[in-house]
Amino acid sequence: MQLAPGTRVGSFTIVAPLGAGGMGALYRARDEKLRREVAIKILREKLIDSREHLRRFEREARSASALNHPNIVTIFEVDEFQGAPFIAMELIEGVSLRESLKQGPL
Repeated sequence: MQLAPGTRVGSFTIVAPLGAGGMGALYRARDEKLRREVAIKILREKLIDSREHLRRFEREARSASALNHPNIVTIFEVDEFQGAPFIAMELIEGVSLRESLKQGPL
């Protein structure tokens, strides 16, 4: 599921795509209620029917939300958009770990 800028996902408005991984796509979004920038991770459409992938996605959200540490993103919300689960979380600016590793060892 590709989300275009301006798409409303619950109380969030998609601003731009940030990337994609094996389980889903990541977007920059605006929390319209609290007026802050967030990241939204939404499960890939082809994985929605897989109970195992749904369990992994939910486990990721529960695990991250149970932690409170400055080096771990804060989870703001877990919900569904058009049948696809999504996680709204703290937006961290900067380069990805993959990009950092391209520069050499950490």
